[in-house]
Amino acid sequence: MEFRANHHYPSRRSAVFADNMVATSHPLAAQAGLAMLKRGGNAVDAAIATAITLTLVEPTGNGVGSDAFAIVWDGKELHGLNASGRSPAAWTPERFAAQKEMPFRGWESVTVPGAVSAWVSLSERFGALAFADLFEPAIAYAQNGFIVTPVIAQLWQRAAAELGQYPGFSEAFLPNGTPPKAGERFTNLPLAKTLQLIANTKGEAFYKGTLAQTICDFAKQHGAALTMADMAAHKADWCGTISQKFDDVELHEIPPNGQGIAALMALGILSTTSIRELDADDPLAFHLQIEAMKLALVDAENYVADSDYMNDVTASDLLDESYLASRAALIDLGQAQNFNIGAPKNGGTVYLTTADGSGMMVSFIQSNYAGFGSGVVVPGTGIALQNRGAGFSTDPNSQNRVGPNKRPFQTIIPGFLMGSDGPLMSFGVMGGPMQAQGHVQMVLRTRLWGQDPQMAVDAPRWRFVQGLNVACEDTMPKATLDALQALGHDISLEAPDNAFGFGGAQLICRLDNDGYAAGSDPRKDGAAMGF
Repeated sequence: MEFRANHHYPSRRSAVFADNMVATSHPLAAQAGLAMLKRGGNAVDAAIATAITLTLVEPTGNGVGSDAFAIVWDGKELHGLNASGRSPAAWTPERFAAQKEMPFRGWESVTVPGAVSAWVSLSERFGALAFADLFEPAIAYAQNGFIVTPVIAQLWQRAAAELGQYPGFSEAFLPNGTPPKAGERFTNLPLAKTLQLIANTKGEAFYKGTLAQTICDFAKQHGAALTMADMAAHKADWCGTISQKFDDVELHEIPPNGQGIAALMALGILSTTSIRELDADDPLAFHLQIEAMKLALVDAENYVADSDYMNDVTASDLLDESYLASRAALIDLGQAQNFNIGAPKNGGTVYLTTADGSGMMVSFIQSNYAGFGSGVVVPGTGIALQNRGAGFSTDPNSQNRVGPNKRPFQTIIPGFLMGSDGPLMSFGVMGGPMQAQGHVQMVLRTRLWGQDPQMAVDAPRWRFVQGLNVACEDTMPKATLDALQALGHDISLEAPDNAFGFGGAQLICRLDNDGYAAGSDPRKDGAAMGF
């Protein structure tokens, strides 16, 4: 029987209430996290186990060859982790001089994968369980197989035609030459062995041992630049967070090289507008958010880079209060404007959030960038390598210009919302250029307009594309769409399942007295679960 990936009914789910919580885009991964909590682990253990399982059950969005970022509330303070990888040492600007833009697929888009270092760093600093224990659910599913879910099957099908020619892809992900259908079982014995090696060596095999050698031998075979020295030099960085206030709440994001600063800028711009006087679904409220995001994204695309290279325009410059006020002054309440933005490409990402009874909360995201990343899969390992190198610029004047040992512009961002008395919400909205836009929409819906986390997740979304074009979900009321068009927005309607187009949100809100409430996006296969 063939299962449909999506239906057109609006979600009627209630938020989930519990003392311990996991919310992510795949139910098997959520259960892996819950299993760690029930075993006596904490929210960090749950997050790592969930992330590891997602590399197997949702290969369309992430893998062992991904990057990752995390924000952790340890009960007393916030910690930000940047586990994105850097470019190979041989990636000089001259290597790409003949190209107008960076390659989007293949070996020339592959940077050092950082996700494994995120698991190790989080476990070493905050974990309560043994590192190897966190791999047990994923290894069992890899060995025994798991049943492919509808949304994943649809994305797998889309990728098959494009990526089948890349090294190692068909062998790993197209059994009998075709992608698995929804309801079919998929096993990945090579990935089971890879995960066991990572578990047994606490990541050493991946960056300095057997797995690193296998990856780099395959790179050399195809004339790629990645070397053992590049892999061994990788490290995750505890980078803290940057933030922006909106009334009595404060949104925290990871500092550049990520696009989280765009969400902060848009929120800062909106804080000087009349948005507080409007209802959540007022067309003018949508208009203000869209225009603020345009202004934020054009700056993010022009200036955000590896923070070590943001010398001309810094993160502080972009978040300066007077600068954001001057940007807000450009918004016309009666007319949409073209701020000459070009949107980043759509992406493939997974997001998860966890919380435990002690008060610890984790916001975690990992991604291949595009679905299945570069398309390159290392034979015999199940390791699909990301294509984050596509995030670099070839423009000699760009702070984000490609260069050796440098982190590219990243779209993936975990979010965290703080209040005067502590944490309010751990959340994220996976999906390429939708992420910063989704963060703003989730913050305003939950905090300004008082929607519970499931209601905020269910609400129809918009996504700025470029110029005057705004994509809206086809579930948005016609009267709202007509009003936005009257303001000059060029509206295109899309189904909610449009290739990560409107993202996949996962939210955990801390309740005022005790416990948590969570929401999980009906646009994905996942769930919020707790006990």
